[in-house]
Amino acid sequence: MKNKFTILGCGSSLGSPWITNFWGRLDKKNKKNLRTRCCAHIQFGNLSVLIDTSPDIKEQIKKNKIKNVDAVIYTHEHADQSVGIFELRPFFWKNKIKIPVYGSKRTSKLLKEKYTFCFSPRSGYKPIMSLHVFKEHFKIKKKNNILNIQALELQHGMIKANGFIFQKIAYLSDCNKIPKKSLNKLKNLDYLIIDCLRKKPHPSHFHYDETIKIAKVLKAKKTVLTNLHVDLDYSKLKKKLPNNIIPAYDGLSFNF
Repeated sequence: MKNKFTILGCGSSLGSPWITNFWGRLDKKNKKNLRTRCCAHIQFGNLSVLIDTSPDIKEQIKKNKIKNVDAVIYTHEHADQSVGIFELRPFFWKNKIKIPVYGSKRTSKLLKEKYTFCFSPRSGYKPIMSLHVFKEHFKIKKKNNILNIQALELQHGMIKANGFIFQKIAYLSDCNKIPKKSLNKLKNLDYLIIDCLRKKPHPSHFHYDETIKIAKVLKAKKTVLTNLHVDLDYSKLKKKLPNNIIPAYDGLSFNF
């Protein structure tokens, strides 16, 4: 089985279009502007790992024909990254083992508070997940497959979120600042997947000019813009970007 990374969703917190059918400046005829909320999948041999569980996770998993989920790692606890957690119950029933969930100390605490029923017995229901606080370097294993992951601290408005590096791929979906300590670890990447919310500045996300500036400094072989708002049209973005920087779309994948 090939190692494969997939962007399951690349939209901002409301996706596109919004529930009111508002498309903003997006060309509604282009299917690549139809965006679910940010989420990603790592297939590493027979090891299947989700990054976050968006509100759209059920359809994301079905659309991308993901047959199993062995673990979940969380960037942070915000609803657009976590509220789909309960959709994973069938994988617990199928495999008959708790799904390991990994987060920072802060994120783990808040996930347990928000989704107590997933981690502790409640009203006769068994917990479906086990919670693990990751260190900067941690591993996820399945038989002979061992995925080594490095967690990076990021600033996301008023909170600390995390990005992850594995196999020369970095995933930084929600941030408006990368501390110098983390920035120094983002060198010699094959792929950089990074927050690029909108054209105008935002208090908790990188905007277009900031993201492009960082991409030019880090010089990854390929930079992919994600967490895209309704003012960033896929085709217009693609035309103006250099060849080594591309906008994400739901289902974008690559082997590694």
